[in-house]
Amino acid sequence: MKYLFNLIPTLADVEIIYCPVLGAIGVPINLLAIVILSRGNCGLSKCVTHYLVAMAAADLMVVMTDVILRWLIVYFPVSFLDITPVCSLVTMLIVATTEISVWFTVAFTFDRFVAICCQKLKTKYCTEKTARVIIGAVPVLSCLECIPWFFKFKAQYIFNNLEWFCITKPEYYTSIFWAAYEILHRLLTPVLPFVLILLLNTLTVRHILIASRARRRLQADSNRESPSDPEMDKRRKSIILLFTISGSFIVLWTTYLTCFLYQRIAFMSDSFTPSATANTIGYLLQLLSTCTNTCIYTVTQSKFREQLKKVVKYPFTVILRFITGRHSGAVVSTAASQLQ
Repeated sequence: MKYLFNLIPTLADVEIIYCPVLGAIGVPINLLAIVILSRGNCGLSKCVTHYLVAMAAADLMVVMTDVILRWLIVYFPVSFLDITPVCSLVTMLIVATTEISVWFTVAFTFDRFVAICCQKLKTKYCTEKTARVIIGAVPVLSCLECIPWFFKFKAQYIFNNLEWFCITKPEYYTSIFWAAYEILHRLLTPVLPFVLILLLNTLTVRHILIASRARRRLQADSNRESPSDPEMDKRRKSIILLFTISGSFIVLWTTYLTCFLYQRIAFMSDSFTPSATANTIGYLLQLLSTCTNTCIYTVTQSKFREQLKKVVKYPFTVILRFITGRHSGAVVSTAASQLQ
């Protein structure tokens, strides 16, 4: 029985396998999403396309930093990444890319909220120009906000005048500045985005229900029997895309947010008993959110599926044409030699 119990993998064993697999999946599917969406053949507006491309690029950066680089640092010690300035920079980039990904999701949710619920503001806000400004501003502001994380660490060893490894500075645990900054940062990611997405989706659902009832009453009063309503079909597709993306974010971040809030409350009440297992599960689910959007596009968007099939088939088509061309060239060369 003891032997069988030892065969059950621990959470640490799962994490060792989980990170490389997630990296191997996350990089290509996010690259595929960027390529397909950038072509603009998915039947989406340019404004929506810009947001989705930005979200895929941000998720790709999270996979590169928080999955691949972190995994390399943890499981391949004493490398270039363990030099103190480098690992400090990697930590800052991990935090910054996660924040960028989160706030791009908020920006997309707010854009769809305005498009569905605020018709007067829609023409001014839901434009390609506004999307570009927001997509440019979010990374800049997030990186600026995350700069203090670079100064959180100091060297553990100094060898040949080179600082190695990162350990947290003692003042991090005693400084009022660091306490205030960490609270501000945690409010910005993920507490405030989580609340905003829930609030915006609630208001959007409320508006949709009211508008749908009013539209059905108008159609009943006019005694029209239309088998399909193009406006409602278009709105339905937009709503499905919005709710699946934001809903996926809420589901996958809930465990992480719950653990964070529990730890804050327990710490203030002097009964701090954090659960390492819950924290790890929350972290792993948070990372999984970097790979879900492409699956969502595939399931909810028929034109995206068509473009995905074309992109996947393209390398095989090129290889087949190359082989066919060489075979045809060989046949022509043989025929020519026989004629001579």
